[in-house]
Amino acid sequence: MKRKIAVIVLAIVFVCVFLIGCGATDGNGTVDRSEVENSVGAEDKTESEEQTEADGVDIRIGALKGPTSMGLVRLMELSDEGETVNNYDFTMAVAADELLPKLVSGDLDIVLVPANVASILYNNTKGGVSVIDINTLGVLYMVSGDESVKSMEDLKGKTLYLTGKGTTPDYVLQYLLNENGMSTQDLTLEYKSEATEVAALLAENPDAVGLLPQPFVTAACMQNEALSIVIDMTKEWDEVQGEDGSSLVTGVTVVNNNFLQQNPEAVAKFIEEHKESAAYANENVEAAAELVAARGIVEKPQVAAKAIPYCNIVCIDAEEMKQALSGYLEVLYNADASSIGGSLPGDDFYYLP
Repeated sequence: MKRKIAVIVLAIVFVCVFLIGCGATDGNGTVDRSEVENSVGAEDKTESEEQTEADGVDIRIGALKGPTSMGLVRLMELSDEGETVNNYDFTMAVAADELLPKLVSGDLDIVLVPANVASILYNNTKGGVSVIDINTLGVLYMVSGDESVKSMEDLKGKTLYLTGKGTTPDYVLQYLLNENGMSTQDLTLEYKSEATEVAALLAENPDAVGLLPQPFVTAACMQNEALSIVIDMTKEWDEVQGEDGSSLVTGVTVVNNNFLQQNPEAVAKFIEEHKESAAYANENVEAAAELVAARGIVEKPQVAAKAIPYCNIVCIDAEEMKQALSGYLEVLYNADASSIGGSLPGDDFYYLP
């Protein structure tokens, strides 16, 4: 009997030594020698721990109803069906101030917000967040039934209706006017409190010119067939910035740095799945539009289907993200430093894995 027990003990010791030697890797399939040398007496991962890793990480995501979240709808659907690597829980909101406190407190891990808001959050938390991708480029368009308006120069002497005095659309407009040798003195700017007011005004008076974001652009054009897009602000931005310049950015994706430091692989997987979801929205517009309407992002799938091609849904990360975003924030900073939190973000704002 004692001999049998001794044999069993030796077998257990052999198996433990074998597992220690094979289990210590650096995550890339190669053995970490220092970890092996320091692992005498250490136990290998339990089956439950391995299963947890295989199941992915729980990630709580906050997103705004609008173009910034349209590229997520396929990921939302796959998550509901249990077909994603990570386990996602989505919170939808109509305003960024509903999401930001939850990100700072740790109740949300990732949020999709306007680009300037991300910079403000970075400054207010003293570098507590990082931007991991751009989810939406420019969604601003000038809409009118006036066929004489084809360029920025054609706005001279006209009245332009828009929202948000002292907000990013206003600064973008002024920047593009200046780059085209104009100023706000060359036209009349009439500000409205909401985009719906501008859209309603255009529906009644198609000869007026309005600056609107998507999907309000599409809704206005559907209400009055005399209306159409006369100036694409993204194209205007690209022309003045040149080939190696920045981009007109609407929305970015921000992560709480505490979560990022603890779960870098899960964040990397999210970016990968986000890219696939954004590509799906662009390549399967009708199906994506149904998902957008189902999530309450846009009321009608018909409006969503017409708007998606003009929403510039993307998932841009790494160095390309930094180049596109940093120059955009610099334009806003030069217009009004408070619009991005008082100062330009440091290099650590841009997550470059």
